[in-house]
Formats: sequence, structure tokens, C-alpha cells
Amino acid sequence: MKPVILWDNDGVLADTEVLFYQANRAFLSPYGIHLSEQEFYKWFLCRDIGAWHLLRAQGWTEDDVAMGRLCRNKLYRDMLDASSELVKPGMDELVLSFSGRARMAVVTSSRREHFDRIHKQSMRKGILNCLEHVIAAGDYLKAKPDPEPYRVALGRMGVPPERCIAVEDSPRGMQAAQAAGVPCIVVQTPLTRGHQFENAFAVVDSLSQLRSELEHWFQFCSA
Repeated sequence: MKPVILWDNDGVLADTEVLFYQANRAFLSPYGIHLSEQEFYKWFLCRDIGAWHLLRAQGWTEDDVAMGRLCRNKLYRDMLDASSELVKPGMDELVLSFSGRARMAVVTSSRREHFDRIHKQSMRKGILNCLEHVIAAGDYLKAKPDPEPYRVALGRMGVPPERCIAVEDSPRGMQAAQAAGVPCIVVQTPLTRGHQFENAFAVVDSLSQLRSELEHWFQFCSA
């Protein structure tokens, strides 16, 4: 049985976390809410609650929040469309280098339409051809840090968690993987650097370190 790599998308395969922060900040600013990086980290990357509680405190109804999400998503979509290349430099080569040695899938909190826009360039490079599945928002009921996205991936891949490794960049992503029994390598980003990722299989700062830790996991998995 080949080992399985389960990639997160935003912050791991693609450099999009800052764009999503900017989209949320731009959406909230007209309402007098100036979202800081620390607040984004706490509410979006750790707890997955967004900033909607701030708007509810201003009297927004759930219908208002639903419309707000649509507006925020359009801002983000426009930012993605205006970007020429979002896949991290060298990441496509890294993914392709493991093709044939490992089975691979993506487990993301992104909407599928956003994922497709993010990878519009990498589609021509073959990175998506290496993936058996893309588990995105809509494929599960509870998002990370709940383990359901990873459990859905394990079910579709037909593999036990001990044959898998997750690659994540956020506390809630690592928590979701670990709660599903999947060990996790954490790629630190400017928004998450400094967080103590306890019990991670490894914490890395560069593509070369990520490659080394994946090779280390291959050895661990085959021992």
C-alpha cells in the first residue's frame, strides 16, 4: 500500500492566506472594523469563526451575514482572478516529485470555485493530475478544526490514517488532521510563525525542509 500525502491548499500549496486576510479586511473596513493580522490569525486560522460575531454585535441578522459572505467571497474571487500565479514557487515540482511514490489528495477549507481559480496556472503544469481527490468546502459538514474533512479524505482514499501524512500551515488544520489520527507536518507562514505547534511530526520554514521531512516520513512509514 503506497503512503498518502494529504495537502492543505491555502498557505501550503498556494500563497493565498494573505489575500484572504486582505479580502476580509477590505470587506469589514466600511463597517468600522479594522481587522488586524493577530485577529485574523485567532479567528480564522485557529478557531474558524471568522469576524461575523463583530457584525452581529452591530445588529446584523443571519440573512445579513449570509449576504456578507457572498460579498466577501466576491472580493476574494476578484483578488484571485487578478493574480497571475498563486502556487508557491517550487511547490509544483515538489508535488510532481512524489507522483508515483505516494498517493495524494488535497484537504482544504476553500470553496471548490476558489481552489480552481487558485490553480488555473498549475493546471497546465500537471500538479492537479497528481491528485486523486480534492476535498473542499461542501464535501463535509464541519470544517477544520473538526476532523471531518480528513475523515472524508481517508474514506475516499480507502486508507488508514497511519499510512498518511498531512501538510498544514495553521493550528486548526493541524488539529483537524491529528484528531483524525493523521500525523502532520506544519509549514510556517508569516501569519503563523511563532505559534507553538505541539505534537507536530515536524515544523518547517522552507520547501527544502518540507522535502526532507517528507522523505523522513517515508522512511518512518516503511520501517
